[in-house]
Amino acid sequence: MPVELTLHKAAEELRRGDLANVLRARQRVAGLVGTYPHRLDLRERLAEVYRVLGQPAQAGRWAYLSDERDPEETLAFERAYRRAEARLVALSWQGRVDEAPTETARTRLASLYLEARIELQRELDATPHEETSWGACLVVMVGGTFVVVCFLLGIVTLVQFLWKLFT
Repeated sequence: MPVELTLHKAAEELRRGDLANVLRARQRVAGLVGTYPHRLDLRERLAEVYRVLGQPAQAGRWAYLSDERDPEETLAFERAYRRAEARLVALSWQGRVDEAPTETARTRLASLYLEARIELQRELDATPHEETSWGACLVVMVGGTFVVVCFLLGIVTLVQFLWKLFT
């Protein structure tokens, strides 16, 4: 179904206003966003549907890359997805930052990627840097080899048993 026809049907369902129709509209527009993730107008339409449903965090999620967004919805989205990495995943952006259609979207995506990189670096810096001894590595290697040898011997024994059973 063409995009404009799908949007028209979703708009009709939103106008009806009952929960079943609004949920159908959400499903239609979410499908379009999944198919065309770079179209900010579709993301904004999905934000409108979530406003009707009374879900500001989701409205903020889908309006996050827009030129104009509601600060309260943005804050609700950022509270729901506290980590930058989680916000990036939630945005369902596919592709590079420079593929975003507006400067605002490119700036916000670049900022999120930078924030996620900083968060990850902080986690890595907080991780204790302990050297693994050669002895511990040797024990793991010997143990792994022992398990593999036992497994192979078990297979050979099973094959021999079945061979004797059926001959």
